[in-house]
Amino acid sequence: MREVVLKSLLKLEEYCSKEQFSGWDPYDGLNSKIFNALPFLPKTYLTRLMWIQFMKRMPINLRPVLKIEKGINPKGLALFISGYSKLAGIQQFGTGPTSKIKDLVEKVLSLRTSGYSGNCWGYNFDWESKAFFQKKYTPTIVATSFVANALIDAYEATRNKSYLDEAISSKDFFLRDLKRSYKNENFAFSYSPFDQTSVFNASLLGARILSRIYSYTKEEELIQTAKKAVAYCCEYQNADGSWFYSTLPFHQWIDNFHTGFNLECISEYSLFSGDNTFRSNFDRGLKYYLSNFFEDDGRSKYYNNALYPIDIHAPSQLVITLAKSKAFDANLELIDKVIGWTIDNMQSSKGYFYFQKERFYTNKISYMRWSQAWIFYALAYYLQKTKNK
Repeated sequence: MREVVLKSLLKLEEYCSKEQFSGWDPYDGLNSKIFNALPFLPKTYLTRLMWIQFMKRMPINLRPVLKIEKGINPKGLALFISGYSKLAGIQQFGTGPTSKIKDLVEKVLSLRTSGYSGNCWGYNFDWESKAFFQKKYTPTIVATSFVANALIDAYEATRNKSYLDEAISSKDFFLRDLKRSYKNENFAFSYSPFDQTSVFNASLLGARILSRIYSYTKEEELIQTAKKAVAYCCEYQNADGSWFYSTLPFHQWIDNFHTGFNLECISEYSLFSGDNTFRSNFDRGLKYYLSNFFEDDGRSKYYNNALYPIDIHAPSQLVITLAKSKAFDANLELIDKVIGWTIDNMQSSKGYFYFQKERFYTNKISYMRWSQAWIFYALAYYLQKTKNK
C-alpha cells in the first residue's frame, strides 16, 4: 500500500504544483462577478445562502461561466505546508519539501488579515451560512488555527525559528479577539470576532493550537484557557461518544470528519499539556468514530446514519486523526482499506481527487482547499508514519 500511496501522492503533487496551489472552493460562489452584478437580485441572507448551496451541490463546474476565478486559500496553503513538513523527514524526497515549505510559508504570511491582536487568517471569499455571514478574509478560529499549526510543523521540519515566532503571535488573536460562550466556568470560542456560535470542532482547534504554543512558551494562561475550552466541548459529548456539530438547533447532525477533528484536538491537547483529564472522552469518541463511519469495503460515510455523499475530507481525516492520536498502527488495516478505496475511486487520471461521490453520480470538480490540500496532507502523513515499515 505504501507504493500505491507514493504513486498517488506524486501524481497529486504534480497537479497541485502545476496549478500553483490555486483553485476553486465548494463555498466560493459569492466570488461570482455575474451574481454580484445582477441588479434585480437582492443580496440578502437567503439569496446568498441559496447561491452558495447551489454552487456547492452542482456537479457541473459553472465557475468559469459565472466568472469565479481560482484563488489561493490560506487554510489550503496551511495543509500543504503541514504535508510537506511530513515529507521533509523522508529521505527519497530530498530537499524538495524544504524548498516548498519556504515558498508556501512566504505566501501564507502575505495573506494575513491585519488589525487584530495577533496573526490571523480568513478565507478568500465571502461566506454565508445559517449561523453567520463572513466577509472575505474575515479572520476565523479555523483558518488561523490551521495556519498557526502549519507554521509550527514547518518550524519542526526546518528549525527556522521565524516560523515558530509567527505561529506564537496568533495566540493573542485567540485570547483577545474571539468571543466566548460560557457554561459554568468553561466556554467555547466563537468562530470569528463577529459571531457568538459554539461550534465544537472549531473551538477545539483553538484549544489545540493554544496547547501546542504552550508546549514552547510555558505560559500558564494558554493551557488554562485551552483546558476550559476542551472541558466545554466534552460536557456536550453524547453518551455514546458522539458529538453534534454545535449547540444550535439547526446544527444537530453527527458527521465523520468533524468527529475526527474533535478527537484529534483532544488527543493533542493531552499530548502538549500532559493532562489526561479527558482520556475517557477521547476513548469513547474514538470507539464511536471507528465503529460508525467506515464501511467494510473502505467507503467513508458522511453522517453516522448515511453513507452519501462520500466526501474526500473523511478518508483524509481518518489518517490524520489516527496518526495524531497514536492509534495509527493499531488501525493500519482499516486505514489501508479506506485509502486504497479512495485512491481507486476518487482520484482522476490527471492526479487530482474528486469532491464527492453520490449514489448515482460523482462530483468530479477539483477543489484545491477542500479536496487536494486535505488528501495531500493525509497521504504525506501516511508515508511519514510508514517510512520504517
